[in-house]
Amino acid sequence: MFIWLFHRTSGIALIILLGMKIFSSYFLYTKDKKPDWALGIHRNPVVDILILVLFTFHSLYGLRTLAIDLGYKKEKQLFWLSNVLGCVIAATLIVLYARVA
Repeated sequence: MFIWLFHRTSGIALIILLGMKIFSSYFLYTKDKKPDWALGIHRNPVVDILILVLFTFHSLYGLRTLAIDLGYKKEKQLFWLSNVLGCVIAATLIVLYARVA
């Protein structure tokens, strides 16, 4: 139940966060004075890290759901595998993001 709920809410959150990034970048490419709120949203590291983590877990839980739909029976094993793999990938992405930023 947790994965189903997280997968749905993370999908909605990703649509909103990516929409905010695209919307704020629209205002940053104008020739006029750039609004402060657009700079604040677009260059916010919390939003970037949240997108990375949500995208990682959303994609892994989607692959887990696909494996179960194709007939894989060990759901508990897939749950722990996707969580451990998601934590490793998300931590790696956060470290790489911190080095770049």
